Amino acid sequence: METTLGLFLLSVAGISLTGVMLPGPLTTAVIAKGYRNRHAGALIGAGHGIVEIPLIIALYLGLSQFIESPRVLQGIYIAGGLMLLYLGIRMLRASGREADAAVGLPASALATGMVITATNPAFYAWWATVGIALVAVAAKFGHTGVVLLMLVHVPMDVIWNEFLSVGTYGSRRWWTPKVQRIVFGICALVLGGFGVWFVLKALL
Repeated sequence: METTLGLFLLSVAGISLTGVMLPGPLTTAVIAKGYRNRHAGALIGAGHGIVEIPLIIALYLGLSQFIESPRVLQGIYIAGGLMLLYLGIRMLRASGREADAAVGLPASALATGMVITATNPAFYAWWATVGIALVAVAAKFGHTGVVLLMLVHVPMDVIWNEFLSVGTYGSRRWWTPKVQRIVFGICALVLGGFGVWFVLKALL
């Protein structure tokens, strides 16, 4: 059965939304930033898209063979894992301070989205598997299919992350200083934990 463009885009929306809803480093960053900025999620999602769109174009133009290389993926997991571990340590060290300093991430939410995305090995692993399949189908519809893939996929990230940050910002009235330290501490441990897991995954 031949896939129509409309059916394909509908599947892109569903796959993208389920993918972004899985907890990960970006989710942790959105919660941390969302405490002070209601719309941090949209900005982080935009930063994510700034890194993601060139990657989609590169995959369409033939980068898929490079990113699928075991050696390349191992290097991505080690480098990205170490960076996430570093960011987690920064957050943990700052978790006992005031809210503005507790984040331990880049000051800009947009920059946070770019940094977390670019250093997240799971991001590349997703595009080396599920993402490549989507690009391959989009390519059947030519340049239009690839452009529409980006126009459907990227907003899903922005919408979900904005939902998370708005929810975080709205609930902060119940965050006592102790709760704040605990939440930021957990975020730091989660971020660092992902970093350790990615490094171990590459080495073992």
